[in-house]
Amino acid sequence: MTRSPFELVIFDCDGVLVDSERICVKVDEVITADLGCAFTEAEIIEQFVGSSSEVYTAAVEQRLGRRLEKGWRRKYEHLYRTALDAELTAVDGIADALNALTTPFCVASNGDRETIGRSLELAALNHHFEANVFSADDVTTGKPAPDLFLHAARSMGVDPGRCAVVEDSAYGVRAARAAGMRAFGYCGGLTPASRLEGPGTTVFDDMRELPGLLAAVSD
Repeated sequence: MTRSPFELVIFDCDGVLVDSERICVKVDEVITADLGCAFTEAEIIEQFVGSSSEVYTAAVEQRLGRRLEKGWRRKYEHLYRTALDAELTAVDGIADALNALTTPFCVASNGDRETIGRSLELAALNHHFEANVFSADDVTTGKPAPDLFLHAARSMGVDPGRCAVVEDSAYGVRAARAAGMRAFGYCGGLTPASRLEGPGTTVFDDMRELPGLLAAVSD
């Protein structure tokens, strides 16, 4: 068991708890091609991973040169669901990290609550979090705005300055910094370390190292 100077650890879900980003990127390639504005894998990783639905829609609309109808993504939701149900697993080492933490922790993800819950269940991680799950549904603006992280901290009764955020995307790390929280950028997934590095951020590539990294930060 490893103790840290933080009072709350806030985990992103996709790419941090569950290894979903690789799966969703493939689906995004299919979707954007079907819309007539194909994005490459590299473009999707740079522009979409960790972003809100508003950011995603704006990028697609800009490339298409027209507005999309409200709720346009609903017709594609089954593609994500089918792929995730078939392939989703927990991020390597995350179960070990969660079991080693004594600090309270929660989830704060740009996904909707139902999807987060389903992902945690598929990866056999749901028992770690119970009701401590926060989603973009809870705030007006998702990441990279700090609102979701601030909402999670407020709901858990912890000052933002005593929170650590574990993220795998540039959007998420930006949101953590804007919230005044220490960021731990996981680069073992799709986002390169260079896009996560910056002030108040520790970059790492093995989830098993997380408890020790948290404990190593001085008050």
